[in-house]
Amino acid sequence: MSKITVIGAGSVGATIANDLMIQGIASEILLIDVNKEKAFGEAMDIYQGAPFCSPAVVHSGDYSEATDSDIVIITSGVPRKPGQSRLELAQTNVDILKEITAQIVPVAPKANYVIVSNPVDILTYVFHKISGLPENQIIGSGTILDTSRLQSELAKRFRISPKNVHAHVYGEHGDSSFVPWSLVHIANNHIDSYRYNSPDRDRIDWTQDYHEVEQYVKTSGAQVIKTKGATYYAVAMSVCHLCKCLKSSAGTALTVSTMMHGEYGISDVCLSTLNLVDNTGVRGKIMNHLTDGEVDKLRLSANKLKEIIAGLEI
Repeated sequence: MSKITVIGAGSVGATIANDLMIQGIASEILLIDVNKEKAFGEAMDIYQGAPFCSPAVVHSGDYSEATDSDIVIITSGVPRKPGQSRLELAQTNVDILKEITAQIVPVAPKANYVIVSNPVDILTYVFHKISGLPENQIIGSGTILDTSRLQSELAKRFRISPKNVHAHVYGEHGDSSFVPWSLVHIANNHIDSYRYNSPDRDRIDWTQDYHEVEQYVKTSGAQVIKTKGATYYAVAMSVCHLCKCLKSSAGTALTVSTMMHGEYGISDVCLSTLNLVDNTGVRGKIMNHLTDGEVDKLRLSANKLKEIIAGLEI
């Protein structure tokens, strides 16, 4: 038995709930939203597909019904508008998170919490400061979506399954994120040597296009928002993958946003590096060796987030 509460019945929250149902990740899914009618309708719509999925109950309700939740996913907040940065959303969504935290933590103190709302790194930091929960139970979705965008783009360029692409995005889930290219491997070859060792060498077009790929990853979300109004399919799939990892006793390496305590010379801020995630929450960070230039980029990303945090009312 597994119970997951999703707070926020907008496009992201509802799609996450639907994917949780389809993939059989939870036996009970509770959907909570300030708009109770919207939550009720989304839950009804999802649950009516139950005969085609693993047995599960999907329903809407109040915070009091979140008791015994194994995972709580927070998606509530004002969505990003076309042309708006994630950081511009900060204070508005911080205030919303403060209201939610006061209601959900007392009834589900043992749950692992997944923060999805943007700006996710700042909201994850705020949740650390106000929730009173152990750090291992607090996980920002961070750059798992950015990493997925990176891996899918490299898989297409190198004509190989994304499962054979080991590449990650570090830092803020936003403009100051970066790819530590020194760590990128494809089928056990560093990215710059794979082409010459591959049977597809004559079909692969790769000339160390680092900047081009990073820009693609950074602008993908904005492009989707511009063309269809919001992003929710890929983020829902990434969050559901995270939930599956949170149900397993085997640690999975994920670029989730967690509190820094001196790693790479960074403290008192949440951002994404590789972490081991299992059914206890965050087991700990994987301290991969970064080049001096990559450490500088990570610190730059941390400082950008700290500047925003300094201007917030927490």
